[in-house]
Amino acid sequence: MREATVKRNTNETQIELSLNLDNYDTIKIDTGIGFLDHMLDAFARHGRFGLIVKAHGDLNVDPHHTTEDVGIALGMALKQALGNKVGIERFGSALIPLDETLSRVVIDLSGRSYLVFKAELTNPKLGDYDTEVTEDFFQAFAFNAELNLHAEVLYGRNTHHKIETLFKALGRALRAAVTINPEIKGVPSTKGVI
Repeated sequence: MREATVKRNTNETQIELSLNLDNYDTIKIDTGIGFLDHMLDAFARHGRFGLIVKAHGDLNVDPHHTTEDVGIALGMALKQALGNKVGIERFGSALIPLDETLSRVVIDLSGRSYLVFKAELTNPKLGDYDTEVTEDFFQAFAFNAELNLHAEVLYGRNTHHKIETLFKALGRALRAAVTINPEIKGVPSTKGVI
């Protein structure tokens, strides 16, 4: 099984996160931020990943540190779980609608970190969640997983729908990229490594 557990402790957050790329029987999310829990659950269910997240953070300050640090831990876990990347599809993309909203995520598990994030999030808060930290989560995830990540809300009105489609599309695109293809010999790269 391709799986990893990351424990990350700082003065601001304490996070334990387990990711399983091949068995999604267990999804348990508790970050202390209801909306983030909902988004991570959507990511895991639509990506068909096992995901356990237990996070304690300085929520008395704001949700930024916890949200970003969960993104860091998830990226670290993905990098570990992928190992040498032999046989993976490498690329993945998804278009996900939710009512009036349509979002697209495209991924390359290239070993090179890059994020393009385009989303106009007009509502600044959803519950205790500051919507601007969505980009910080995606940035932390992309850079720690060492992947190219392009995430874009093509159109929509409702900020909840915009962010939810981004997380669902992230799950679906990542599922496609991590899938093992028995026809691929070695790694799918002219360099011989990714």
